[in-house]
Amino acid sequence: MSPTTSAEDRGDAAVTPDEEFDPDDPLDSSSGGKNRRRAALAVAPFLAIGLADVVLLLGWGIQPLWAFAILPPILFCSVLAYIVFSTDFLEDRT
Repeated sequence: MSPTTSAEDRGDAAVTPDEEFDPDDPLDSSSGGKNRRRAALAVAPFLAIGLADVVLLLGWGIQPLWAFAILPPILFCSVLAYIVFSTDFLEDRT
């Protein structure tokens, strides 16, 4: 059996999630599992630009059907990008 090390064995106190934040690597792609925060931060600007475009088209007085016609592709691409970023789907291709 391999010995396990606890916080007391290493000589430091238990680490909380706030203490694990590295300001030099805010997106921290080295953590395992799904990284939903990194995905949301990566997709948010593009989603905001797309939604601002819809609002701009509605503000110009164009018929709402045409403004909302571009909404499904914006949402689809945003969801697809979120899935890719959160699951590190392309991690081995870099």
